[in-house]
Amino acid sequence: MVIDPITESRDDMTAYRHTTAITYETAARAVSLAMEIAEETGIRPVVAVADPSMTLVAYGLSDGATPHSAETSRRKAATAASTRRRSSLIPAALTTALPLGTGGALTTIDGGLPIFFGDEHVGGLGVAGGTPAEDAEIALETLRRLGARTTGAGL
Repeated sequence: MVIDPITESRDDMTAYRHTTAITYETAARAVSLAMEIAEETGIRPVVAVADPSMTLVAYGLSDGATPHSAETSRRKAATAASTRRRSSLIPAALTTALPLGTGGALTTIDGGLPIFFGDEHVGGLGVAGGTPAEDAEIALETLRRLGARTTGAGL
């Protein structure tokens, strides 16, 4: 093993970590699918996809969508991406503390689902515009059509 004397980092890859994240192409496809599914049910959605660092990767806003749904979809996607679980599955003890402690960046409103391909967590999907239950169903159907995992931990 060699240690760089300036940075004191090791060359055996322990000085950094690898992260897996959804590609723009896949995120944009998820947005498109969710928009189609929602519109089939008469909902004017706002859809967001975030990577595991909560960075927005793709976003879609339907004509006529409610203004608050824009922020809600981002928060749902960020919550699912960072916690690796459905936004409504946040433990009861954290339902108030989580949104307050994160400056409103995260939410406990249903409609945010983590995106897994097999065992690889790649991000989160947030749908807003309908009721929380409708949003969650649209998100789940989006994952199905995308070929992502729809069962198991966090879903």
